[in-house]
Amino acid sequence: MHGERILAKPDRHRLIESIVTRKRIGTQFELLDALAGAGCRVTQATVSRDIRELGLVKAVDPLGRPRYVLQERRTRLDPRATLTSILGQFGHRVTVAQNLLVLQSEVGSAPAIARRTTPEELLATILRQFGRRVSAAGNLVVVQSELGSAPAIGRALDELGHERIVGTLAGDDTCLAVTPSERDARLLAREVAELLP
Repeated sequence: MHGERILAKPDRHRLIESIVTRKRIGTQFELLDALAGAGCRVTQATVSRDIRELGLVKAVDPLGRPRYVLQERRTRLDPRATLTSILGQFGHRVTVAQNLLVLQSEVGSAPAIARRTTPEELLATILRQFGRRVSAAGNLVVVQSELGSAPAIGRALDELGHERIVGTLAGDDTCLAVTPSERDARLLAREVAELLP
């Protein structure tokens, strides 16, 4: 089948962690479907083993539905180790100047380290991860998403400063963008829908 791939165990484990963090997955079969949707076909036995190896546990979401979650990590990241890793990759020299820490890095690496996300990039990222459907209804654009992600989508839409957006209103899994007219709503819905996976 087109788009399927076999992932090495560490890559598959990262994918599973990402899936259970972003979606409510309550059964092994739901996880199998989500993995298949990401182009990774595995057997139920493999999923069962991966769940055990990752230490996933069943919890209950706010609506009382079962869901796999990652166990709390007992080990904390050592900030010194993290800094050492960053310096090892990019840094040449560190200087302390009063209340500033100055990191001199390889030529060209500073923009990548200090890069800020534009409102457009932020919206695209959020919609790729959590957006489900976009439609126009009168002068409204309805953005349906994963439970709990609508406020972030509303905030990202507000941050755009888009000429067609008068304002937004977000619930848990639905965000409404108010536009001046039905025509504006249709055009905006088309724009936003292009950002969905």
